[in-house]
Amino acid sequence: GIWGLLVLAFAESSFFPIPPDLLLIPLCLANPPTALIYALLCTLASVAGAYLGYVLGKVIGHPLLYRFASPQAVEKVESMFARYGVWAMFLAGLTPIPYKVFTISAGIFTMKIPPFIVASLLGRGLRFFTEAILIMAVGEQAVSFISNNFEWLTILMAVLIVACYILYTRRKFVVQVLNKWTTAVLTLLRKSA
Repeated sequence: GIWGLLVLAFAESSFFPIPPDLLLIPLCLANPPTALIYALLCTLASVAGAYLGYVLGKVIGHPLLYRFASPQAVEKVESMFARYGVWAMFLAGLTPIPYKVFTISAGIFTMKIPPFIVASLLGRGLRFFTEAILIMAVGEQAVSFISNNFEWLTILMAVLIVACYILYTRRKFVVQVLNKWTTAVLTLLRKSA
C-alpha cells in the first residue's frame, strides 16, 4: 500500500534498484480518484531519498558511487555535473537512468542543496504526476501505454524540455529568425500576387 510506495520511492532514489513506478501504477489503478495523492507522496518520498543519496555521496564519496556504477558511467556523470548541474538532476529524475547515481553524485560534487531539491521535485514530480494523470484519464489502457513506451516517452519529454529551455534562453535569436522567415514569405507572396 502507501507505506510500501513511500519506502520504495525513498530507497530507489538513494540505494535500491527497483523504480517506484512499479508500485505507483497499481495503486493509481486501484483508486484513480487518489492517483494525484499517490503521485505527490511518491514524489516527496523520492526527493527525501534523493537527499539521503546526496548525504551518502558527500560523506562516503567515490567508493560508494563505484559500487553502483561503472567507472565510465561515473566519468559521464561527473562531466554532466560540471557542465549542466541542475539540469542533469532534473532530467535524470524524468528518465529511466538510475536516479541514485545522480543523487549520490550531487553529494560527491557538492551541488548546492536548494537547486538540488528543486530539480529533484520538478523532475520526479513531472514523471510521477504524468503517470498518475494518464491513469486517471484512460485507466488500464495507460498501463500498457506506459510500459510499452516509458523509455522513449521520458526521453522525448526530456528533449522537449531542453528544446523549450534553449528556445527561451535564445528567444531574441529565435525572434530574429522568425522575423526573417516572415519577411521572406511575405516578399514571396507579394511577388507572386
